[in-house]
Amino acid sequence: MAVSGVLLVLFIIAHMAGNLHVFEGREEMNAYAHGLRTLGEPLLPHESALWVLRIGLIAAAAVHIWSAVVLTRRSLAARPVRYHSRKPAKGESRHAVATMRWGAAVLVLFLAWHLLDLTFRTVNPVKDVPDAYGAVVATFSPERWPVTVFYLLALVALGFHLRHGVWSAVQTIAGPDTKWRKRTQAVALAVALVVVVGFAIVPLSVTFGLVE
Repeated sequence: MAVSGVLLVLFIIAHMAGNLHVFEGREEMNAYAHGLRTLGEPLLPHESALWVLRIGLIAAAAVHIWSAVVLTRRSLAARPVRYHSRKPAKGESRHAVATMRWGAAVLVLFLAWHLLDLTFRTVNPVKDVPDAYGAVVATFSPERWPVTVFYLLALVALGFHLRHGVWSAVQTIAGPDTKWRKRTQAVALAVALVVVVGFAIVPLSVTFGLVE
């Protein structure tokens, strides 16, 4: 679970960095998107490398979800009688632990919408695939504010998930060394904040007219 989580975090950071090309203007953003679609050409067919990356991402997400289900079942099987109370392990965020499950559900729903909106353009007003910039501006336009709100709520869920997930992954890989616990917490919080702010700045800038 830790390995699949790390792969997903790396993808999320790369995706966030790619989104920031929108601030460079339509030409630069569309050139970046075109580069992704033509990655590997002429050795590979058009968009094939991009689809390999997408399938790899879906596989990593599936493994991550499956691992979470297995770990939850093992935990329940190990204690068939529920505890009257449970204190989080030292270093854990009570709120993050409490929101991991509903946060994951929100993220799955958001991922489905995100694919329909900006990947397949099924629900996006801009159907022209090369115009990635136009699709981003259209999806977060002021009249589509419910989409922006949903996007921001998903980012909140992602932030909690990342904060707890990064902390747990480091604990799993490096071990629960007390000396590193506070540093691990700080790194996890920093990663979560950078990702949330990095993603949120795009829809907010479009909604408030800073990008158009």
